[in-house]
Amino acid sequence: MTRRALPLVLVLLAGTLVGCTDPAAEARSAPTSCGPVTATLPDTDVTPLEPAPTPALPATVTSTDGVATTVTDVTRILPVNLYGSIAEIVFSLGLGGNVVGRDTSTTFPAAAHLPVVTPAGHDLSAEAVLALAPTVVVADDSIGPPETLRQLRAAGIPVVLVAAEQTLDAVPGHVRAIAAALGVGPAGDRLVTRIEGEIAAARAGVPDGPAPRVAFLYLRGTAGVYLIGGRGAGSDAMIEAAGGVDAGSAVGLAKFRPLTSEGLINAAPDVLLVMSGGLESVGGVDGLLRLPGVGQTPAGAARRVVDMDDGVLLTFGTRSGRVVRALADALHCRSPR
Repeated sequence: MTRRALPLVLVLLAGTLVGCTDPAAEARSAPTSCGPVTATLPDTDVTPLEPAPTPALPATVTSTDGVATTVTDVTRILPVNLYGSIAEIVFSLGLGGNVVGRDTSTTFPAAAHLPVVTPAGHDLSAEAVLALAPTVVVADDSIGPPETLRQLRAAGIPVVLVAAEQTLDAVPGHVRAIAAALGVGPAGDRLVTRIEGEIAAARAGVPDGPAPRVAFLYLRGTAGVYLIGGRGAGSDAMIEAAGGVDAGSAVGLAKFRPLTSEGLINAAPDVLLVMSGGLESVGGVDGLLRLPGVGQTPAGAARRVVDMDDGVLLTFGTRSGRVVRALADALHCRSPR
């Protein structure tokens, strides 16, 4: 997944574990012997509501930038943001058949065939958007530039902006705001009920016992970018929901900070959590262990590295319950449920 502003970068993991043993006492202690794990969702696609809702239009809503917008037609929807979460919500509402394009971060199978309107990875191409003739654009301020959004509005296209906060607690609000804009408010309530139930079930399934200390590292070796997450980075909330302790937060870090050997050693993580693309960019697990300080942590000594595909980690969309469940499995070295 391509990310624009590094402080906005988020991460996490999900699903099936590859190369991980299944200890008999799987939940009684923070595991240190599982070794490297690649986590993947058993099913990476979204699950649309059934039956699909019938939009009640026109729908008038106020965007987060204060602009009142009336949507009269949802036959050609363009949902875009930095994380892919808006498209995930639109598809889950049962309106995926009306979507005409996608951002780079929207990679789930049902949307993979759609044309990309963010050729630079995060910035919208006005030409690409206008060529698709959308009847409504749903976005947030993680994507832009603002001039492009103003250009689309000037062209007569309704542009609805929703909140950009990427946390578990924000997901229901995002769903309801998007559903209201598309004229399917009751469907939004149904979807929120489903999502909250899945997240609650995932949290209830977190094993008892000592919580592993987990450090999320954002790595882009080709660009020389190495960051560690802390309180408010987004990764902290998901780590904690899955029964871990965010190592960055525990040592007083906030958001994303440059990774230093001293800081990482002080954080003393039992597990290192990374994006699959980031791990590849530093030469895999062996390359990661060569970074200053990594080998001196409990995680480095035990080669406890968990990675997950960039297109799934911390999207904070409708699959969040699956992500929490899968993260718990990975952190506790447990076979996926």
